[in-house]
Amino acid sequence: MRSILVTGGAGFIGSNFIRYWLDAHPNDHLVGYDLLTYAANSASLADVSGRWPDRYAFVQGDIGDYDLALRTLRQHAIEVVVHFAAESHNSRAVVQPAAFFQTNVVGTVQLMRAALDANVERFHHVSTCEVYGDLPLDSDEMFTESSPLVPKTPYNASKAGADLAVNAFHRTYGLPITVSNCANNYGPYQFPEKVIPHFVVSALQGKPMTLYRSSRNKREWLHVDDHCRAIDLILSDGDIGETYNVGSGLEIDVEGIADRIVHVLGLDAAASKVYVPDRPSHDRRYLLDSAKLRDSLGWAPDVDFEDGFRRTVLWYRDNGDWWLPLLARLDIDERGWHSAVGKHA
Repeated sequence: MRSILVTGGAGFIGSNFIRYWLDAHPNDHLVGYDLLTYAANSASLADVSGRWPDRYAFVQGDIGDYDLALRTLRQHAIEVVVHFAAESHNSRAVVQPAAFFQTNVVGTVQLMRAALDANVERFHHVSTCEVYGDLPLDSDEMFTESSPLVPKTPYNASKAGADLAVNAFHRTYGLPITVSNCANNYGPYQFPEKVIPHFVVSALQGKPMTLYRSSRNKREWLHVDDHCRAIDLILSDGDIGETYNVGSGLEIDVEGIADRIVHVLGLDAAASKVYVPDRPSHDRRYLLDSAKLRDSLGWAPDVDFEDGFRRTVLWYRDNGDWWLPLLARLDIDERGWHSAVGKHA
């Protein structure tokens, strides 16, 4: 039996991870830890307490609050921290960069201080492919774990800073860490500012999907369940101090994502899209070489993209009661970058 703290537990990947872990590890106890900022949603965990009342607890708190984090770790005898909590929306980071560095770098440092003082057995930090920068559209290049960190946006840079801090705490203080850098995740319970739910929710409301003019920019897509399984393997079999890339190898451009939504929902393609100016530092392409994870730990994605994508679109179609209340929290205008860039306080 283990006791595991999941930061960002009311977020997209965190809530899916909590549900996955409680189902896959029936003897473990989990604590969700989340500040419940705009992108978090306690409704994402509505079924968890009912299904596992004796194995799940929730603490509302900031990862940057050292005292609360330490008290939580000690009270629940936490052995493993899985750290998802982060500000993660590239568009929002353009206009609110300070919040990203405060949460993603300073908050991570405070959480690691608490983890050290609580003598946790493992601190797993969840990061992103975007810390490596971007790649040319027409190339065969991939990012490996030894690729340099060359972030282009405030979000990317804040996550790269967190990665460096996590590795520094391992080397300097002996914090037993592992790190995973993942491809773009998709699946249920994702806040509707991110591209797939944003497009789907817009379409379901009869609004056009807002594509950047560079709509052939590519992303590597990974179902959230496959990401959860990868972290599970890293925690059980991964080596302390190591970083693992988690990618599917499947690249689809943003135009292709929009076209698939049009197909699944039976929409008129011409009326369903509108093109807007690119945000500043719009990354062209990310692709991870996940051979280390596949070869050393035996991981491979299970979810077929076309099936997983269709199920994801239909989940949003069928769960308007989950996303409708969240629309009031959307405050980034993807059409107004010229006026927004100067507002970076």
